Amino acid sequence: MLSRSEIKAMLEKEPKFDDIFCSLRATGKQPKGIIKEAKKVIAIARQFNEEVVRKQSIALDLKSHEDPDDLPWDYVKEANKWGFYTMFIPKIFGGKGYSFSTLGYFAEEISSACIGMANLLVVHYLGYAMLISSWNMRVTNKISREIIEGEKNGKPCLLSLAITEPDAGTDSQNIELMDTGNLACHAKKTDDGYLLNGSKIFISAGHLSTWHITHAYTDLNKGSENTVMLAVKTGSKGFSFGKKEKKMGQKACPASELVFSDCFVPDDLVCIDNKKAKKLSRTIYNTNAQIFSYIWGGSRMGVGSLGTGAARGAFEEALKFASENKLDGKLMINHSWCQATLAEMYSNVAVARATYSEANYVNGLHGLWKLMNIKPLYYLLKFTPLTVLDIIFKWFSEKRFATWLFRKLCFDLQTDDEIRRLDGWGALAKIVGTDKGLENCRLALEIMGHAGIRHNNRIEKIYRDAKLLQIYEGTNQVNRMIVFKQLVAGNNSDAFVFSDSTN
Repeated sequence: MLSRSEIKAMLEKEPKFDDIFCSLRATGKQPKGIIKEAKKVIAIARQFNEEVVRKQSIALDLKSHEDPDDLPWDYVKEANKWGFYTMFIPKIFGGKGYSFSTLGYFAEEISSACIGMANLLVVHYLGYAMLISSWNMRVTNKISREIIEGEKNGKPCLLSLAITEPDAGTDSQNIELMDTGNLACHAKKTDDGYLLNGSKIFISAGHLSTWHITHAYTDLNKGSENTVMLAVKTGSKGFSFGKKEKKMGQKACPASELVFSDCFVPDDLVCIDNKKAKKLSRTIYNTNAQIFSYIWGGSRMGVGSLGTGAARGAFEEALKFASENKLDGKLMINHSWCQATLAEMYSNVAVARATYSEANYVNGLHGLWKLMNIKPLYYLLKFTPLTVLDIIFKWFSEKRFATWLFRKLCFDLQTDDEIRRLDGWGALAKIVGTDKGLENCRLALEIMGHAGIRHNNRIEKIYRDAKLLQIYEGTNQVNRMIVFKQLVAGNNSDAFVFSDSTN
């Protein structure tokens, strides 16, 4: 028999137990109530698909193709009525408080019917994830309350994440590559805020959003150590919308250009900057890397769930087609080659789901929703009336101590291994989910033949929508490099990681 120290030593060998069995470790820590929430969230999403998404997706795609300047306000307002934009906002900020651990399952369901319409729901939480990643409780509470008010008065209040720039692209999305990119969104410090100049592109739902959580740089030559996160509101002086991209897929969700021309952002809308980051235990560079791991660990997991939805949607359409159409006098589903293809497609869905689920567990252990998954806090928030929470947390969130406490817990007490694991599994979920989504579209076309290229049969639309998933949130090529760095390289001193030359 092995001693405890021997067991520990064996589990530290590559691949490390903590790296490859995150779900096993999370099972005992995760509140059981999340399972019930997941079932409810999936049921709500399926009902929404039946009543709204499947009825509108084809027509909305065509409308957006014919008129690229059209904005799907009717759909956004319908989603707002269903309460989707406050669904995953924590109860401490006045939201419905569904666990972020169930957001991936929700995204898979909606995207199985239409990825573009799903993105119009979940990209709001991408902006929210960026907001939370600063752990600025006052700004988060302020914006959260506006989102909730927007649900009550029927005027949707959405968030966007604004990082991508015209001449930087993926470079601006990854701390390792940031200083090699041609950054241009400059934030100049003034006595009482920042003066913002530059632009952002490919901002999902930008034209539909009220708040834009924006990454800018006080030094364009060294953005990795001079990043500032700002909350910019639509209608602010010096802020305007530029063009809408005429893109190949996900046409329901606009990709916008945001333009800043001497746009003043007051200090009370600064989420985090170097002055505040210097109070934390890590260097400025490593704190910025930590913020990105929080954002991408959750959002790339989400893109993996969208990819899983694409894989599932393609499978379901192919299964339906094979069940209704004959080849050589018998139903296609009774041909062995078709059965084997459908089995492969089902396997692709299962593999993609298992991967993003594992990444979801990693986020529950180390990421944005780790605090909300602590059992005592989870059940306290679940069963405490919202009116009581409002009395406590509205007051608490305005105190400097609140931001200090959350930053202490989420920045200073997060280990380097946790950051590495979070970043790596987010990238892995995106790669697997999006690649499997595109692969299933290809296989569906093999089954459906010429019928698959007809717009009303959905597959060509799913194919176009799914391809975009491989490109945004960091291209899959870059994400493979992140997986190598965070999960493969380990302690191999001979491995040259792509970021070494820039840090």
